[in-house]
Amino acid sequence: MADKVVLTYFDGRGKMEPIRWLLAAAEVEFEEVFLKTREQYEKLLSDGDLMFQQVPLVEIDGMKLIQTKAILKYIAEKYNLHGKDLKDKAMINMYSEGLLDLMEMMMILPFTSDKKPKLDNIETKAKQRYMPVFEKALSGPVYLVGGKLSCADVQLLECTLMLEEKFPGILSDFPNVKSFQGRMSRVPALSKFLQPGSKRKPQPDDVYVKTIMEVLRLKF
Repeated sequence: MADKVVLTYFDGRGKMEPIRWLLAAAEVEFEEVFLKTREQYEKLLSDGDLMFQQVPLVEIDGMKLIQTKAILKYIAEKYNLHGKDLKDKAMINMYSEGLLDLMEMMMILPFTSDKKPKLDNIETKAKQRYMPVFEKALSGPVYLVGGKLSCADVQLLECTLMLEEKFPGILSDFPNVKSFQGRMSRVPALSKFLQPGSKRKPQPDDVYVKTIMEVLRLKF
């Protein structure tokens, strides 16, 4: 198993989904272990696999990595998706972390009882804070940074698709972003990940929420 990439998480999107997207962009095959019981989680804890008692967990290159941003940066560096120099990396990280902030707002929606105010907040921030940044950045370039594909591009594609699930037509005021989405969707590795039967996960359902709450013993 040492030569295989193994992802341990729940059978759903959550914080693992950007990792799945990035591995797909890098054309890296991976296996998945889905947490379904409290006992599985407790065994990871007792085995010392979770540094901060949290998932996602990614086994790669003989390491057991946790913390989403650390995992994403490792994969991006390893597969040349993190820019050519320090300045590129700084720009990519800024774009990436902004996108992850926005996606996290959508990730927690299934665990919210009163979704309307949360949805309104996400839509407002997407339109006023986040998408204008990318509309401006893509006014000429094909890619966000350095003239080549990076993890920020992959995350922007993922994020725009998530936004359109909740707010169809949200990109109508951002033609550069919409064009970018179309271009990225045709990149062979990403196009493959968007096809039925891939390891891309569907929108969260009640089973996903119930499993997480039971395994982690969460209460809302």
